[in-house]
Amino acid sequence: MSNERLVQVVLPGIVEPEDLQIRRASVPKPGPGQLVIAMEATGVSFAEQQMRRGRYYDQPPFPFVPGYDLVGRVLSTGQGVAPELAGRRVAALVKVGGWASHVLVDAKDAVEVPDGLTAAQAETVVVNGITAWQMLHRTARVRAGQTILVHGASGGVGSVLVQLARAAGVKVIGTASARHHEALRELGVTPIDYRVGNVAARTRELVPGGVDAVFDHVGGRSVVDSWQLLAPGGTLVSYGSASTRDDTGSKQMPVLKILARTWLWNALPNGRRAHFYNIWAGRAWNKDRFRTRLRTDLTEVFAALQRGDITARIAARLPLAKAAEALKLAESGTVTGKIVLTP
Repeated sequence: MSNERLVQVVLPGIVEPEDLQIRRASVPKPGPGQLVIAMEATGVSFAEQQMRRGRYYDQPPFPFVPGYDLVGRVLSTGQGVAPELAGRRVAALVKVGGWASHVLVDAKDAVEVPDGLTAAQAETVVVNGITAWQMLHRTARVRAGQTILVHGASGGVGSVLVQLARAAGVKVIGTASARHHEALRELGVTPIDYRVGNVAARTRELVPGGVDAVFDHVGGRSVVDSWQLLAPGGTLVSYGSASTRDDTGSKQMPVLKILARTWLWNALPNGRRAHFYNIWAGRAWNKDRFRTRLRTDLTEVFAALQRGDITARIAARLPLAKAAEALKLAESGTVTGKIVLTP
């Protein structure tokens, strides 16, 4: 361990991807209840694209190390942590800090990765898998035979969500650009081209009575359209505002607008429900319950990956030092699947 060095990618401010910085230091030592993970795979998610623009609604002040999640081997354990964890492969959801060769985490936040999954495979479903699983099974509680609409069905969360839904016997309509339609059809999804077609009109054509759930990461005007497509008893799950990624002004405002709308809609006596999904909800006031739920759900997602219910789609693998290139590639919108960074 003595000859290992800590390498971190730093986001210094609102900059272009090529202005990310590389910082080197000593590998941290774990304190009581902590462990150090030697990163094997971390990913580029939509959150980092927003953070680079200063648009993620609760990002820390600059400068900081981005990286929402990671998978790696336990390098060292602190006091009170089972020493036999050393050498085991674990995953952790961290929000920031993942773009580093070594990451210090609370041992209770590390979830073991089952044998048979590579680090890169597991990485594709940490943040995306937890998000998809919880929205589908905890928030919307979708059942077999129901019909759902998934916006961005070929995106990071969307692609996992549609596969989990199909595995649960749910009919899926998915929006995506035309080049993704064939792949979606192969998964049993009915695609709609959001670039040319009127999504709302086409959805009504397919399901005149309305859909049982809509999963919307677009935000803005799309949330209103999504709400209007619900059948009686249906559920809208909003989980972002991708449409405002390049806006200026308050980064909280797009989310606050969605929250205000969901509150208003839920007050109406129409039997439909609206939710704004936040992966971190509940952590502040009941950390143990939050961790138990996260561990349970990520374990379910890993099992689905092992069974082949979902496939790990890796768009590209780049070394940590090429994080700028990885971020540019993610923002180009030209790839399908997860962009993975390796040490």
